[in-house]
Amino acid sequence: MEKIQLAIDGKEVTGSRGQTILEIARENGIDIPYLCYHPRISKTGACRICIVRVNDQMLKTSCTEPATNGMKVDTEDEEIIEIRRGILELLLAEGDHNCLYCDANGDCELQALCFRYGVEQPTAGFPKNTRGRDFVSSQGLRRNEDRCVLCGRCVKACGEIQMSRVWSFAGRGGQTHLTSDLFKRIGDSSCVQCGTCVQLCPTGALSFQTVLGRGQAWELEKESSICIYCGVGCEIDFYKNKQGQLVKALGSEDGPNKGHLCVKGRFGFDFVQSDKRLKKPLIKKNGEFVEAEWDEALDLVASRLGEIRSQSGPDSIMAFSSAKCTNEENYLMQKFMRAVIGTNNVDHCARL
Repeated sequence: MEKIQLAIDGKEVTGSRGQTILEIARENGIDIPYLCYHPRISKTGACRICIVRVNDQMLKTSCTEPATNGMKVDTEDEEIIEIRRGILELLLAEGDHNCLYCDANGDCELQALCFRYGVEQPTAGFPKNTRGRDFVSSQGLRRNEDRCVLCGRCVKACGEIQMSRVWSFAGRGGQTHLTSDLFKRIGDSSCVQCGTCVQLCPTGALSFQTVLGRGQAWELEKESSICIYCGVGCEIDFYKNKQGQLVKALGSEDGPNKGHLCVKGRFGFDFVQSDKRLKKPLIKKNGEFVEAEWDEALDLVASRLGEIRSQSGPDSIMAFSSAKCTNEENYLMQKFMRAVIGTNNVDHCARL
């Protein structure tokens, strides 16, 4: 693509024609604050937090303004700071953003911006928004519209990434509010519980039910892993609380999933800490299952398979492999069945 040069805060930077000011600034490590923008969705330009001054004159939203060759951009001055402060005060006045009792405390982009610009909860002079509030949640997602800033990230995440188009806006002006499937409860809607809207939400308006009462955002510890379900190999950032319990899963931007997860990857980790999870092999003795060591269990399986093969032939045995295994493990399973047992009776759950 055609390259262009521009100056941002006096620094000469290079970008590609068609990129916005914000995109080029992010690529060059220049911090421009924003709320409605996210690199995984189309541009919105709704929150106005990302305004910058172009060529010493006009204020533009950097997330939507195309960069041009020779452009001069100032990301912050006294006027811009005051405008951002005013926007943040209006957003705080619209809802209930009590950071001490918010699920997103310590992981809220609105909170971080308020700290950055020294904005506190307005006490007077700002009218309270009277739009219809909705606190109706579903089994996996929790919704608190008192903390919604109408950035539109959830709407675009659902429509452009998941392609479900559950979320939308209803009402006009001060009555604008979030709705699902034309005024259905989120639990009764066509929502597939993928959680992408929660992952992209910049505030505590949307959160995961799995975290509630089990840990604050700032105290959770992250560990990355690979999803155990299908063969895509999505990378997941798991978060555990002080008690070592997994409470949240976010799609990693570095994996093949590019931050996205299905409902299994998002919520299918509860078995890890289940009291029903087997930690040792079980062998039935005198009609009851008892714990055994691995060597004993493997010896038993090997001897019984050998007996069945010699008595009834190799085709009396079949193997059913799993997408939760690695490619190498699945290869070994089919090799074992063909080379050791002597049968082609091998199937796999991903085919069904």
